[in-house]
Amino acid sequence: MFLVAGITGQVGGAAARRLLDAGHAVRALVRDPRRASAWADRGVDVRQGDLNDAGAVATALDGVEGAFLMLPPVMAPAPGHPEARAIITSVREALRQAPPPRLVVLSSIGSERTSGLGIITSTHLLEQALADAPFPVAFVRAGAFIENLAHGLERVAETGYFDTFLVPTERAVPMIATEDIGGQVARLLAEEWSGARIVELGTRYSPDDVARDMAAVLGRPVRARAIPRAQWPAVLEAIGIPAGRTGPYEEMEDSFNAGWIDFGVAGTEPVAGTTTPAQVFARALQARDGDSHTGARAGAAS
Repeated sequence: MFLVAGITGQVGGAAARRLLDAGHAVRALVRDPRRASAWADRGVDVRQGDLNDAGAVATALDGVEGAFLMLPPVMAPAPGHPEARAIITSVREALRQAPPPRLVVLSSIGSERTSGLGIITSTHLLEQALADAPFPVAFVRAGAFIENLAHGLERVAETGYFDTFLVPTERAVPMIATEDIGGQVARLLAEEWSGARIVELGTRYSPDDVARDMAAVLGRPVRARAIPRAQWPAVLEAIGIPAGRTGPYEEMEDSFNAGWIDFGVAGTEPVAGTTTPAQVFARALQARDGDSHTGARAGAAS
């Protein structure tokens, strides 16, 4: 039995699928069990609870062979990252009450840094808090999520431009598909090790590489185009980050561009991804087309 956090999201869902396919039992902790009804139908032991509730987390940890934990993403954290700190405090207490035989934690590229991380600061704090755990811990420092780039495919198809914060557009940075993260989490949970491990998970792609893969999937020319630095706040506000709260995201992208956030940290285990950006984009288009057809059928039926 393995506890998987975030099962209703992409990473947790991918990890749970891999574990179930391999014949393992899975337990999940979710705020709203109705959102996990499909997982319950597959035999997952769905427990109601929240990562901010140390008691609920400890109860979910009881009797498992291993656990996967991750922080919910916060795109516009308040100053001092109180959202992450509250969950980290709760998780530490739960792990004290019910220490698992081994723990896999979703971290992020750059989490070894103590400054200049922006929204990645949350996983730095998480690694710090669990560094002295008395049981085996594996931190999966994932590269940038490829799926985040797929959200703009419709605009790319219209304009022929892939707009990016990364400069120069020919410089490659580590990226990873959520399916590959889930696969790595499942593999680690099924292994045995001692002490702490840090896995750097990702393959290097440049914005120009991403644009070529978008072009191949969309069937039209696509060019990567750097967003001027002065326009970053307005662009981020346009995608939903509140005005005045874009600073952490900007700091993260500045650090990527400066090379401050990168792979190659001594003592880490490098693991390449196996899912390409083109595969992620093709799946995103298929899902979008499927949703469109479903909506059309529903409209006709009504």
